[in-house]
Amino acid sequence: MTKGQKIMSWEQRIRLEEKLRYKVPISQIARELGFSRQTIYNEIKRGRYLHTRIYWDEWRYSAEKGQAVQDRNRQNKGRGLKIGKDRALAAFLEDKILREKCSPAVALELARREGFKTSICVQTLYNYIDSGLFLELTNKDLLEKPKRKPRKAEKSRVAHPSLPSIVDRPASIRDRADYGHWEMDLVVGPQEGSGAVLLTLTERRTRQEMIFKLPDKRAASVRAVFDKLERTTPDFCQRFKTITTDNGPEFLEHEKLIKSVRGGERFTVFYCHSYAAWEKGTNEVHNRMIRRWFPKGTDFSKVSQRKIKAVERWMNHYPRKILGWKTPAEAA
Repeated sequence: MTKGQKIMSWEQRIRLEEKLRYKVPISQIARELGFSRQTIYNEIKRGRYLHTRIYWDEWRYSAEKGQAVQDRNRQNKGRGLKIGKDRALAAFLEDKILREKCSPAVALELARREGFKTSICVQTLYNYIDSGLFLELTNKDLLEKPKRKPRKAEKSRVAHPSLPSIVDRPASIRDRADYGHWEMDLVVGPQEGSGAVLLTLTERRTRQEMIFKLPDKRAASVRAVFDKLERTTPDFCQRFKTITTDNGPEFLEHEKLIKSVRGGERFTVFYCHSYAAWEKGTNEVHNRMIRRWFPKGTDFSKVSQRKIKAVERWMNHYPRKILGWKTPAEAA
């Protein structure tokens, strides 16, 4: 085999995946497999995928994906590409995904609304991106995280021994039958224990989003948001009937959290099981959308309220397939 050879065999891809797993230097891999360093880098790009771990995500190489992309490219060789002659559509999709942080599915829906005549399915668009057909858009720009199967909480475990559990939440809330039932969480900055954070609220039926910047993650700061909302929202009790949240210490001062500024209780709070974030999955999905604009490590003390509200508006005007391609603002 000569060093200039460009195409890898399945066996070579398996060896590449193993060597990368053991962090063998690229130069050494290139010498041992008989390819140039650039060919190795190209192959890694072809087979890369985002591997989701418990606390972080990392890019890895998959021999299986690299082989699948090569096989697909061979099948498509000589076949006319639907998007090939519609440069306006290609530019539109690239702009929506790169600049406006849209998913491929949403970008295609927006293209349909704009009246583009060329029609492609979501999987075809992913294939085009995999194949490097766009000027700037690549796989690394696809910000959707791989889906993980939810872990079932143990039936014998309660969210908190002295607080309302999600197991007692009415079925009508679970079924998203009416408006006013929210999920709540924090999006933290570079240091999880201190500094400015975002309080995120997601309405279960409409997917409406509210984002508030807090100076810290103290329970008093969380309560201050609801105190202000209660004073300034005429129909507060209709808009905020229940809140579902996790067992973070900032949410556990239950009696103070539910206490109305006018006396009595302002809403009901239900607590998820420990380590079961999927029980408030709508809010988790929205937090990942927020991370498209504020990646992990963002110092929220340096992010303006104007920028935060701009992201909130973006989310509330982002079409959702689950809503029949309506936006949360339209579904409210």
